[in-house]
Amino acid sequence: MDIATQTPETHTFIDHVMATIRARIAARSLLPGDRLPSIRGGARQFGVSNSTMVEAYDRLVADGTISSRRGSGFFVSGHTAPLSIAQIGPKLDRAIDPFWVSRQSLDARPEMLKPGCGWLPPDWMPTAAIRRALRNISRSKDTILTDYAPPLGLMALRQLLSRRMAGYGIEAGPDQIVLTDSGTQAIDLLCRFLIKPGDTVLIDDPCYFNFQALLRAHRANIIGVPFTPIGPDVDAFARLAAIHNPRLYITNSGLHNPTGTSLSPMVAHRILKTVEENDLIVIEDDIFADFETSPSPRYAALGGFDRIIHIGSFSKTLSASVRCGYIATRPDWIDGIADLKIATGFSGANLSAELVLSVLKDGTYRRHMENLHARLSRAMDVTQTRLKSLGITPVITPDAGIFLWCRLPDGIDAAIVARNALVDGVVLAPGNVFSISQSANNLMRFNVAQCADDHVFDILARAMQT
Repeated sequence: MDIATQTPETHTFIDHVMATIRARIAARSLLPGDRLPSIRGGARQFGVSNSTMVEAYDRLVADGTISSRRGSGFFVSGHTAPLSIAQIGPKLDRAIDPFWVSRQSLDARPEMLKPGCGWLPPDWMPTAAIRRALRNISRSKDTILTDYAPPLGLMALRQLLSRRMAGYGIEAGPDQIVLTDSGTQAIDLLCRFLIKPGDTVLIDDPCYFNFQALLRAHRANIIGVPFTPIGPDVDAFARLAAIHNPRLYITNSGLHNPTGTSLSPMVAHRILKTVEENDLIVIEDDIFADFETSPSPRYAALGGFDRIIHIGSFSKTLSASVRCGYIATRPDWIDGIADLKIATGFSGANLSAELVLSVLKDGTYRRHMENLHARLSRAMDVTQTRLKSLGITPVITPDAGIFLWCRLPDGIDAAIVARNALVDGVVLAPGNVFSISQSANNLMRFNVAQCADDHVFDILARAMQT
């Protein structure tokens, strides 16, 4: 096509084709050496003319993105591009991108307010107990301070975790538990162990946003299950399981993130029936268990470990800086998971495991959680009242925990509110961050422990008006 005859519309089509091919290469949907569609095939695929397709390919050849082989067609050039997780899946507005929320929260200046983050403020954590434990550990054996941990992790902590899980009706011996550096590392190891690129994984819609990000990194096909005030929609779960033949279902059990929902026994039993019928594996993330004041059903307690994997950590209740999580699973999978742990990290954080054990075994942690339950209950009541004065209403009122999943007044987009509030130094968590279907634009998650400052509500009120 002669450049002089190209219209602005033609340029737009060419740019679109080029940008789409580059995005597929960045997301590793196209790898070096992969053959691209023919001119005619590409034109049909993109809905453009043959001449537009020729021009797009010519430009990509000119900048080295693809190569042309006479008589064979066009191929992706070069080496594998660095993985760009943000390019996997639909392109999202930056204000509703889970990495945007994570980075704003993690990079926030000390004076910024973070009602959208997922952790407690420092002065809510048992820092005195942590300092005491560190002092005690510093006087212990040199091997604790210097050596690698065993493959499954510190035995004494695994024994304690086994007893704690028994309190929820979960029967897991110490040899069925692998310590990890976090709940996220636990899910990463399990994805490496159980799925391959292209496998389908079910998640709740809405759900913790990093489930989506991690699954995209593993090149999974992600399907959302609508989530209700009593757990996943059981009919939708059964229908999606039958249609998509998923390998995994990843969910929170107690105190679902972001909704704060507790699983009902009826829903749990029906989900387990579908899991059995469809040869599914459930990863049950129980990271918020200790926030509960009365335990809700656990899939691992009801269904055992044949198809259920139970994971947790202490990042939310003890310290995010002390990295310590765990996996509890069936005995015949332990060695394979431990081998992957060695292959990808060699050893766990032995010092962190010793610190967690020290705080858990002396009664300090139990007293800390009792105080935390009372403090969070008060914060939940105050935050709901303040939000309702702005026309923001909880979808449900949780029994416990740190999150309120709320609906904004009609016509207000949570992503726009989040962008506006950030200008004034407040980090919010708009609903579509958590929704694979992008159906939560009028919803927002609030961390009640991070809402004590009056400025949160003043800035939120202004952000909803602009």
